Amino acid sequence: MKKKKKIYVIEIIASLVVALLLALAGNQTYRLIGSNFVSRDGASHYIYVYPQTTLDSLLISLQKDYVIGSERSLKLHSKLMKWTSAERPFVRTGRYLVPAETADLQLIRMFRSGDQKPIQLTFNNIRTREQLAARLGAQLMIDSASIISKLEDDAYLQQFGLRKETAVCLFLPDTYEMWWDISADQLFHRMATIHDSFWNADRLSKAEALQLTPEEVTTIASIVEEETNRDEDKPIIAGLYMNRLRIGMPMQSCPTIKFALQDFSLRRITYEHLKTESAYNTYIHPGLPPGPIRIPQKKTIDFTLNPTPSNFLYMCASTKFDGTHHFSSSYASHAAYAAAYQRELNRRKIYH
Repeated sequence: MKKKKKIYVIEIIASLVVALLLALAGNQTYRLIGSNFVSRDGASHYIYVYPQTTLDSLLISLQKDYVIGSERSLKLHSKLMKWTSAERPFVRTGRYLVPAETADLQLIRMFRSGDQKPIQLTFNNIRTREQLAARLGAQLMIDSASIISKLEDDAYLQQFGLRKETAVCLFLPDTYEMWWDISADQLFHRMATIHDSFWNADRLSKAEALQLTPEEVTTIASIVEEETNRDEDKPIIAGLYMNRLRIGMPMQSCPTIKFALQDFSLRRITYEHLKTESAYNTYIHPGLPPGPIRIPQKKTIDFTLNPTPSNFLYMCASTKFDGTHHFSSSYASHAAYAAAYQRELNRRKIYH
């Protein structure tokens, strides 16, 4: 009787052990292929993985947006699937979109393969190399310091036929699909490919007909864009400046003074401003400035490549302050417009 009771107890314990093992196996299977991560708000979230991020660090990042069923399960499955180890402790960098609900298998496969989602890299309305580096660094994993160092490295830029003053010519404002963890060098080469594609045979032929290089066209376009937001005026202004260059007349562009002073808030350029010693001061230095004074839009470059033929040599902002200009071929006519504009500035008490 005692023997039967002992066997019965053993069978009960065995059954409990088997049941426990099955429960554990079922739980692990559920965490592996069912669900282990559930979004707190029911939406998918982007997770940004920086260099030297460990599995523990990744879990901390995930906890901000996800309820994790079992961290222990993920770590176990990580080892079994050889995702992380003592030899490879870090998770691959990237920008990953984690579903609202996911299991360990899907999560591990995504991070292990580096199946990240690209970003939409956008930049426009940029005047300086520093602004460009900051804008790019804010959207990419790259530190802005590494971008600016390349933008100012003539030896590095030589491979693109550029120097620090013309480095921004490589970057054409638009929205580009890009990997978030792209390196600075990869970024520059990607932009070079886009630049070369933009400067196709047709545009190069037009630049050659104007006796200008692509960088010189971009420099003129940058001045044109600083002068006006009106697309209809851009080819007229481009033609005006080319007329000045053709006869050896100084460009005398007020936006270049603002760039020389690095004060883009100026609304009135005074004679003191015109004395500023800078290679970008086109009042005292003939010809084009060393490089663009902003990164012009692609359409402004195209307007510059197709200037409106005219005899205009002078322009003056309208006293209406509506963005329009008066164009003149004689200095006498221009002087009258300029005097009226100065009077209007005084009336409006705009002194700087």
